[in-house]
Amino acid sequence: MRNVIIQCLFYGSLTFGIWTALLSIYFHRNHVSKQQKKIQKPSPIWSLEKKLQQEINHGPKPIPRPPVRVERPTKEEIKEQRPFLKLGKDFNFSDPEVFHGFSKYGFNTIISKILGNERDVPDTRNKMCLQKYYPTSLPTASIVICFHNEEFNALFRTVSSIMNLTPHHLLEEIILVDDMSEFDDLKEKLDYHLEFFRGKIKLIRNKKQEGLIRARLIGASRASGDVLVFLDSHCEVNKVWLEPLLYAIAKDPKMAVCPLIDVIDYMTLEYQPSPVVRGAFNWHLQFKWDNVFSYEMDGPEGPTRPIRSPAMAGGIFAINRHYFNEIGQYDKGMNLWGGENLELSLRIWMCGGQLFILPCSRVGHIDKQRVAKQPEVTKAMIYNSLRMVHVWLDEYKEQVFLRRPGLKSVAYGNITERVELRKRLGCKSFQWYLDNIFPELETSKGS
Repeated sequence: MRNVIIQCLFYGSLTFGIWTALLSIYFHRNHVSKQQKKIQKPSPIWSLEKKLQQEINHGPKPIPRPPVRVERPTKEEIKEQRPFLKLGKDFNFSDPEVFHGFSKYGFNTIISKILGNERDVPDTRNKMCLQKYYPTSLPTASIVICFHNEEFNALFRTVSSIMNLTPHHLLEEIILVDDMSEFDDLKEKLDYHLEFFRGKIKLIRNKKQEGLIRARLIGASRASGDVLVFLDSHCEVNKVWLEPLLYAIAKDPKMAVCPLIDVIDYMTLEYQPSPVVRGAFNWHLQFKWDNVFSYEMDGPEGPTRPIRSPAMAGGIFAINRHYFNEIGQYDKGMNLWGGENLELSLRIWMCGGQLFILPCSRVGHIDKQRVAKQPEVTKAMIYNSLRMVHVWLDEYKEQVFLRRPGLKSVAYGNITERVELRKRLGCKSFQWYLDNIFPELETSKGS
């Protein structure tokens, strides 16, 4: 009897072990099958192609905005490429691909391609900014971005960052103005990718190259938002970037405001925080960044306090749309780009407005490098600057001619309309501007 019991226990244990092994194999194979299905999930690009094909076959259907990442490398790919990303300024410029991208666009297009169309950037705001709260009901924004032969990934990162980091109820539209670009990837390929953002994008294609100033005016004329926000085509906005700008303008419609501009390194494309600075210029009419007085950061707001700025860089700023029209928009007589930022800065201050930099709004900007300015750009910058000098500097234009006497005989076109605009707006003198806004300029005799 005892032997029978032992045999029963032995065979029972053996049966139990076999079933346990079979069940383990079954569950393992089931788990592997699920993982393979996940891996075989179609890519965002394939999904978009499928949706577009459905649209062709079955009529238009709305394509939802992503959170999908278009042409974004996987974590594994980024890990593999990280040593390459750290090469930075040690790149060999004799490498044809590096040299070609740099000479064509002014920055490292190899890394731009690796980064793709979207990435996360560090939150560079002061910690005190995180304690600020803004009303949910704010003016709406029309964001105007002009581009001419921009590198595709840089342009698309600009658009993606806006879409991902801007409350959609505040974003009236993004107006892209293609100023007669020649590159193929800014045509059908761009149209194709912008399908992700349908409903928020207006794409205008100029039939001739107008230059940045007139292209912006074309974009602004199509805007319907309360506030115009001008951005360059190689930017990446940061967290809670728009709300401070809109809130300041809501409180004072005659205030133009700029974010603090962080630097995106032209070789590494690393996003780097900028210190709190203000915009300024010298008697050569060259824009520069200037240190902020310590007393301007005193008080309870500390380094988050809005900074009064004598001038703006011009590429990135926000202004009430009706106020922009009221004070004369841009000088339509100016060519291409250059000088328009200082002219608008003087006009805002001298004609009853204000210009501030808001440290709690951060936007990254690729610091493009050009080997040499094209002759037509240099010519336009001189032409535009002279228009500003003869309309706004009064007797102080002699300070400019003392440093650059050759400019005294250079033509600058008809400025009658701008002189009349100054009279109509009842603008103050340039002496008032020096006394009240930028006294440091008058004392900088050597600059």
